[in-house]
Amino acid sequence: MIKLSAIIITLNEEEKIGACLDSLRGVADEIVVVDSFSTDKTEALCRGHGVRFMQHAFEGYVEQIRHAVDQAAYPFVFSIDADEALSPTLRESILEVKKDFQADAYSCNRLNHLCGSPVKHGAWYPDRKIRLWKKVRGEYGGINPHYQVIMAHGSNIDFLKGDLLHYSYDSMEELFLQAGKFATITANELHRKGRRVTLAGVLFRPMLRFMRDYLLKAGVLDGFPGLLIAGSSVYNNFLKYARLYHLNSTARPTGGRPGGPACA
Repeated sequence: MIKLSAIIITLNEEEKIGACLDSLRGVADEIVVVDSFSTDKTEALCRGHGVRFMQHAFEGYVEQIRHAVDQAAYPFVFSIDADEALSPTLRESILEVKKDFQADAYSCNRLNHLCGSPVKHGAWYPDRKIRLWKKVRGEYGGINPHYQVIMAHGSNIDFLKGDLLHYSYDSMEELFLQAGKFATITANELHRKGRRVTLAGVLFRPMLRFMRDYLLKAGVLDGFPGLLIAGSSVYNNFLKYARLYHLNSTARPTGGRPGGPACA
């Protein structure tokens, strides 16, 4: 049977970290928590569960999760967020895989919750993620704030039964605040990487996202929560591309003046 390191990054997660750690008991052979200097009871709760707790200055989501992976003592890693927990079926699936780790990585479905209720359609489900993998075959990448495991070419990826339970947002306000925060982070990162967007893109990309998530992916079947989620996605996309367009248009060309008007 393989030895498995579970990794978590945290910042003020006292309300949800306990359920996360409880679900890992008996599954992970070590739990590594990399914390961004929490000011609540996160550290005390983690140490009470016997984890390896360390603090590291936050430089970005991708950078922080990569640092956490580097701290893992074992060559097999399971990544989980502080507001996530293993379902009973997923626990059993991981325990079975530990007995005979055949693939290079394993993905699973993530069941997101809004205000305590599961969301089973739209862009939020099945929301499949790679979370269990051999360190030598994959690493975290992506565009901040969205990180993902990127496997080496030719890697064999299998699937785990059961859901990763994600208790993401406890209120409508929290959903839209996070959408706005992530929009700014993503736009800044895209601009840094040289991505550009047209004014037409600012207008039509959010509309296309709504049609995809709410209609094509059947978010409408989730009722009002489905509408909230689709709306937050439109809000996120509009802010992201509007911010990116602004950054594109006001960037100072080499030897020239800014290309557009300033905006607060």
